[in-house]
Amino acid sequence: MKVLRRNFRWGRSGELDLVCRDGDTLVFVEVKSLSTERFGAPSQHVDVRKRRMLRCGAVKWMSLLGWRVSFRFDVVEVTLAGGKRPQVTYCPHAFSLREGDVSRSSEPR
Repeated sequence: MKVLRRNFRWGRSGELDLVCRDGDTLVFVEVKSLSTERFGAPSQHVDVRKRRMLRCGAVKWMSLLGWRVSFRFDVVEVTLAGGKRPQVTYCPHAFSLREGDVSRSSEPR
């Protein structure tokens, strides 16, 4: 994957952590970090509100391109347990453009 843009901002509060290209596919990546998994994996904290905001950013980015492009949403989980090496998990196809559609088939890598 090639990183095209970090911290793409639009409006007052919208931000995409990473916009990447994987072959002919645009990949919008949310990086979520937590200091513990006591309250669930970091990707579980990418809630409905956050996914809606990420979708808006993707629409904004793709409108600049004219919309004729395949895309997906991925999440990178980073767990920062005190004093230990960070644990990074990549979750491709974490959710789709449709509201409420969270991928159940994507396994973290």
